[in-house]
Amino acid sequence: MSVTGAGTVRVPDSVLADTVLERLTATYGAAADPERAVPMRAYMKDVAPFLGLTTPVRRALSRTVLEDTPRPDEADCTAIALRCWELPEREYQYFAVDYLRRHVRHCTSGFLPVARHLVSTVPWWDTVDALASHVVGGLVVADPKLKTDMDEWIVDDDLWVARTALLHQLRYKEHTDTERLFAYCLRQSGHPDFFIRKAIGWCLREYAWTDPEAVRDFLAREKGRFAPLSVREALKNIGA
Repeated sequence: MSVTGAGTVRVPDSVLADTVLERLTATYGAAADPERAVPMRAYMKDVAPFLGLTTPVRRALSRTVLEDTPRPDEADCTAIALRCWELPEREYQYFAVDYLRRHVRHCTSGFLPVARHLVSTVPWWDTVDALASHVVGGLVVADPKLKTDMDEWIVDDDLWVARTALLHQLRYKEHTDTERLFAYCLRQSGHPDFFIRKAIGWCLREYAWTDPEAVRDFLAREKGRFAPLSVREALKNIGA
């Protein structure tokens, strides 16, 4: 049975989230660099305002925020992620993504609707790609029944949900479900959007490190089905 959908998600009560968000907003806010925030926002095509924290600075601050905090459960992860997503500045969402990457193993398949909400809310590649390959991908590994949800996501009208389905196996290597990978690429081969075409090439390129001949054979067999961008990306490291 599918566990995911496009419905609303509720922020659960969490004492840990209360503590983390209080520390987080105080620590990040005190370190904000408004001048640096301007080009960061421009680079991300104005998807959200920024505090102006570089990645090394932000992650050092995050370690301070999380010092001596306990291991979260699924409700804690949900509350922290959703509350970070309610804050305007992008660095708070980056914090949530890093936190989920670290703790996704403590979440069940019931977390997938939350992941979908994060993917489809204020979406851009900077959050979607990490959620796809490290969070959604981890959930599917832990519960293979979620493959049927990925079968639904790949045909979703939301291009970021479809991109997530394409990229969720990005780190699977020899454990990749090749039949699904190729089927997903074919299903979206005619998509007009750059981010889908790029994702097709990226997931094929990544799998090519594991089985280059399978990727070459697939593209040769389906010649003409894919945009030149997708083919170039797929063959970037292995040649034609």
